[in-house]
Amino acid sequence: MKRFVPFLLAILALAAPGTGRAETGAWVKSGPVEARLVASVQGAGDLAKIPLGLEVRLEPGWKTYWRTPGDAGFAPRLDWSESRNLAATELIYPAPHRFTVLGFETAGYDAEVLFPIAATPAAPGRPLDLALKAELLVCSTICVPEMVALSLSIPEGPATPGPSANDIARAQSLVPGDGRASGLTVTAVRGQGAVLEVEVTAREPMVAPDVFVETDPPVTFAAPKSQFLDGDRRAILRMDATDPTPGLDLAGRAMTLTVVDGNRSVEAPATAAAGLGGGAAAAPAGLLAMLGVALLGGLILNLMPCVLPVLSLKLLSIVQHGGRAPAAVRAGFLASAAGILTSFLILAGALVAVKAAGGAVGWGIQFQQPLFLVFMVVLVTLFAANLWGLFELPLPRFIADRMGGPEGQGPEGQRLGGQFATGAFATLLATPCSAPFLGTAVGFALARGALEVFAIFAALGVGLALPYLLIAAFPRAARLLPRPGRWMVALRRVLGGALALTALWLLSVLVVQVGEVPALAVAVLMGGLVAALWLGRRMAESARWAGAALAGLLALVAFAVPAVFGPSAGAAPVAESTAARWVAFDESAIREQVSAGRTVFVDVTADWCITCQANKKLVLNRGTVAQRLEDAGTVTAMRADWTRPDEAIARYLARHGRYGIPFNIVYGPGAPDGIALPELLTEGAVLDALDRASGKIKS
Repeated sequence: MKRFVPFLLAILALAAPGTGRAETGAWVKSGPVEARLVASVQGAGDLAKIPLGLEVRLEPGWKTYWRTPGDAGFAPRLDWSESRNLAATELIYPAPHRFTVLGFETAGYDAEVLFPIAATPAAPGRPLDLALKAELLVCSTICVPEMVALSLSIPEGPATPGPSANDIARAQSLVPGDGRASGLTVTAVRGQGAVLEVEVTAREPMVAPDVFVETDPPVTFAAPKSQFLDGDRRAILRMDATDPTPGLDLAGRAMTLTVVDGNRSVEAPATAAAGLGGGAAAAPAGLLAMLGVALLGGLILNLMPCVLPVLSLKLLSIVQHGGRAPAAVRAGFLASAAGILTSFLILAGALVAVKAAGGAVGWGIQFQQPLFLVFMVVLVTLFAANLWGLFELPLPRFIADRMGGPEGQGPEGQRLGGQFATGAFATLLATPCSAPFLGTAVGFALARGALEVFAIFAALGVGLALPYLLIAAFPRAARLLPRPGRWMVALRRVLGGALALTALWLLSVLVVQVGEVPALAVAVLMGGLVAALWLGRRMAESARWAGAALAGLLALVAFAVPAVFGPSAGAAPVAESTAARWVAFDESAIREQVSAGRTVFVDVTADWCITCQANKKLVLNRGTVAQRLEDAGTVTAMRADWTRPDEAIARYLARHGRYGIPFNIVYGPGAPDGIALPELLTEGAVLDALDRASGKIKS
């Protein structure tokens, strides 16, 4: 009989509830719920974190709860204290479902759910003996707290995948992320009183989106009413608080939003802006008002530092019109305006396409791409060489003939083509600048659909083209300018030098993107291009094609440089001459700093943003503002560098309704949700925001 005892003990051990070996624990049932622990691996290996899962099954009609249950219930309560070799665990929640019963709103799971768990062994590589007491509240027509005692042992050995690996991976895919995988993006959050409005965009059409709101103190919301736009790829979800406290105003409230649409989900922190969008009914009035803002923003853009190189081309163009017939003046300036409008519409189309594909969109973000920077360097160099008289680019005869009568033929046709190119060039060099009103208009457009994007960008183009259109309307004003003469040769050389300086600035931005060696290679190639054009100009007319061909070859080689070298791991933003102690942007640290009584100044900037550089030189890096930002005891100066693409910064901007930079905002005990500053900073505005955020003066 004694020889059968070991076998009986083994059978009893296998049959005992709550025990398990290797990667799968035993099912334990308590009332309408049963649960077990599972692991992705068959051995501990040397993993610093071991992926586990708490698998729960519920009888029909029963449910359990999410981390924020809603009007009733509580989240799973886990006790791991009897485990061995376990340092820490993290329970991860898949996207929940909404349950509405008798007017009560709750969030959780029915039928079955697998909660992913990240377990940290105290001694990696050693066996992990898990003992869990899990308290789960399960509800049907009644609610019952159930306790299950679970166990799982993971032995030493290779961390090879086990039978539960796919189930845990599938559960992890259902955990709300940042939206890159799901294609969902929270583009705007607005609050007014006890009403919250969430705007969501998606790569693929949405079916039944829902929103779960976590905020402190808690507020529970009824199921949202959805309004679908843009082929169901954009939705406005409006929710009412179910039992609002007296005087509740959601404007300015910080919250975490979880948007769920079928198996797709996204989690995003947000701060509710004041006011409601009003949906499609209010859209026409809002769009008309924003068109006026866009028109004014485009007009002011003519005065921004980033457009100064283009102003020089405008000056030369106006001088060249001196003494010409009014019809010729009108045609030239209308061609320039057409170049601006065409470029803005092309830019709008590109942004709509990128947004539909789920990519980050914004004003001037093309300067984050090395190939675009090389294109701009080549283009600016060619414009400079043209002003220096190294080459002329005649239009094909059939194009010149189509540009309209005697004024469109021969040299006039060439001039019209050049004026069109000047307008397009003005648009390209204007994009790294953010003028007052421009950021507001672009943010409005990119947070909405394709119609609004094209309408707003067309208005921006009209604003930038307005000086051209005014002269086209009154062409006789050009007769007040000096007549063309020898002095224009010297002026062309000076203006070509100004464009050469612009090319150097673009190369300095390219250094940040791909490193010093590739940028230097592009600079050498551009020098060779100018030399080839200069030599070709001095060759016999039959051989001038050789210089042009060599210049074209050098330009093509320049475009290949970023592809050959790729982004340089060592490339970093150029160090700035400032005494302020800037720290790297970390959105999660802002609330911690504010809770500790500190003021946080966030500067979203980029090397390609000329307005950003002007703000630094004229305001942030000098005088009283620099002294305040250097006060490490009370102020944290945080810099978000968007020179290169950065999803975290793009999402941060989008949550504040911004799609362009500069963007500056100040947080503090007196302004936990932040005080946004205008695009063009002044010392008074920054100091006032710092004082208000710190609580020294009341808002």
